[in-house]
Amino acid sequence: MRTHTTHTAHVAPAHTTRRSRTARTVLCVTTLIACVPYLALKIAWVAGSRIGIPEGSALRRDSNSLMALNALTVLMDAAVIVLAFLLTRPWGGGTSHALKAWGRVPSWLLALPMWGATGLLAPIVAVFPAQTLAATVRGGSPGDGGGSPDALLAPWVWTLVYTGFIVQALALGTLFVLYARERWAHLWRGRIGALPDSPTRSARRLTAAAVAVLSLLPATTHLLWASGSTTGLNPARAAAMDLDSRLNDAGYVLFALLAAAGALTLGYGRSRRVPLLLPLAAAWIGSGALAGWGGWLTLTTLSVAAGDPKLPSPLLSLTYAVQMIVGMLVAVAGAHFFAEREAARCA
Repeated sequence: MRTHTTHTAHVAPAHTTRRSRTARTVLCVTTLIACVPYLALKIAWVAGSRIGIPEGSALRRDSNSLMALNALTVLMDAAVIVLAFLLTRPWGGGTSHALKAWGRVPSWLLALPMWGATGLLAPIVAVFPAQTLAATVRGGSPGDGGGSPDALLAPWVWTLVYTGFIVQALALGTLFVLYARERWAHLWRGRIGALPDSPTRSARRLTAAAVAVLSLLPATTHLLWASGSTTGLNPARAAAMDLDSRLNDAGYVLFALLAAAGALTLGYGRSRRVPLLLPLAAAWIGSGALAGWGGWLTLTTLSVAAGDPKLPSPLLSLTYAVQMIVGMLVAVAGAHFFAEREAARCA
């Protein structure tokens, strides 16, 4: 009787396991469906179609760089599909009945792309609904450029694609939370004040201080631009400044503060009331958003020739670079933190 009790304490009821697998399958299918509009448009553009691109759009004049970026983004969205399968199929260890399969997928190989995906999708989830609400109030559509004839994309493209991104973020994010709770929950259990003494505490605090100081630059510049200032912007960016872009900048301020607050709390926090998960989540989302969009916006400007009005200003380039540095610092420090926690647990 005792043996039976011990055994059942570690085995989930069959109906619970079935419900869990069904929920994950639904989330996986939802993620795949949400990828379809974006992939369809991108593949059409790579094939030469200009559907959804207005006649006056700059995208019609940047055919070579547009082709390269479209091909890259097709691969990026395809990676979301791969991640969805990794988080749900037994060969990825994404189901509760496949605990032993987790060894087949190294932690970093899953966590790193998920961090990147979180960073790229989080600003869209945070900002696009606000842009949609603002556009509705003024009687327009998100991304319509205030009715400008040289808008980058047709308004329906923004709505279709960004709605798909939000669904991707919510479905894929839920899948990752379910997966991470089963595989790594032991790494973030407890309270900040209950963290054991660590020989790397000084290094952790130094890194947290560096992250906080460096985050001041993107937080300040984006706050300036969110308030309507064109200080340090190139002519093209200054001319295109509208409510949508100001809301984007406000979002980056939020993520810079999240990254700094998460890092400082992990480095200096001593409260026994703050769950460890809270600053870890803040640092994960904030650093991912800064690094992901800093890197992406830098990449999209590499093909801009000298003298072009779209060439990023020194301040703009510096802001993107510092965003990437902040994100990388947090990512490396976080990886070391988790490795140390895992080593202590095994010991």
